Amino acid sequence: MKWLSYTLARLLGWRFLGVLPPVPKMVVVGAPHTSNWDFVLFLAALHAYRIRARFIGKHTLFRRPFGLVFRAWGGIPVDRSRPGGVVRQVADVFERCDELILVIAPEGTRAATPFWKSGFLKIAETAGVPIVFASIDALARAVTLSEAVTHEGDPAEVMEAARAFYAGKMGVRPEGGGPIRVEEEA
Repeated sequence: MKWLSYTLARLLGWRFLGVLPPVPKMVVVGAPHTSNWDFVLFLAALHAYRIRARFIGKHTLFRRPFGLVFRAWGGIPVDRSRPGGVVRQVADVFERCDELILVIAPEGTRAATPFWKSGFLKIAETAGVPIVFASIDALARAVTLSEAVTHEGDPAEVMEAARAFYAGKMGVRPEGGGPIRVEEEA
């Protein structure tokens, strides 16, 4: 499926720029998330960068019969009702793994939102792992990776780096893009 997505993207003129930083654990932030085509480009990028990505999902999705499939695809089940919350659960998974690349779309939806969800910041800080930004730029027909950014308490610093990285990049459906900020900055 990844190879097929990659082949389709390349035939449509998409390029894959940047390199995955040489660190074993990271949170990769995928944005802008404006279209269902983002998933195809995500799969293509996994092939292009040779990434075995993981994602988080509601624990109820991991029940039979689909649980085995979601886990095989890299899913990490999280229970939002558990004490300590999602951040602690995901940080615990990072602690247990020698290598882990967690991919998150902080917009949480394909429609414009006033804020990004800040879970990626909290997970990276709690787990002690860097953040890598990944962009989909429909105008340039490019998927690009940033260098690793370290998050140590001040979300404004990371968000400034995010705004600089995503400046001028436009999603497949530009009207679905919103501002690059988290509520903690407001």
